[in-house]
Amino acid sequence: MVPTIVRGLALPAQLTSLIDRGLWRHPGDAVLTKVIPWFEDPLAFVRDPEQMTFASRSMDMVADDPHSTYFSVARGSRAATPPELPWLDAEQAVLIAITRNPGDDGALALDYRSDPSDPCIVGSDFWSDPSTCRWRLVAPTFSAFVTALDL
Repeated sequence: MVPTIVRGLALPAQLTSLIDRGLWRHPGDAVLTKVIPWFEDPLAFVRDPEQMTFASRSMDMVADDPHSTYFSVARGSRAATPPELPWLDAEQAVLIAITRNPGDDGALALDYRSDPSDPCIVGSDFWSDPSTCRWRLVAPTFSAFVTALDL
């Protein structure tokens, strides 16, 4: 099976399989609340690689703005030391879910810094400290996230 590439990163085989079979879909707000109790805004799953590419462009705009630190997104290739959580490396991430309501700016991302074949899932946290966004671990791997969601 040829990997599906988004932003130069291979999507996990399990995600590609779910997409191909029409099973990569929102499990319901109640399930997401159980898995991510601190994430307050309703999410929409990004349905396919093309939309993931489009949605993920927002990270580039934020990472390329030298005056923007609120969203805690940087480019690892431009940093003196590689960014670590609570920062997101835009070059090592793909958005897989975004907030349903325009302007809420929240997201879940595959974070490839942990494992390129089964990346961890991180989420933007605007609620713990309203003065900034911090990226938090949602699941240690994509496969653990899928299991928690019962997809």
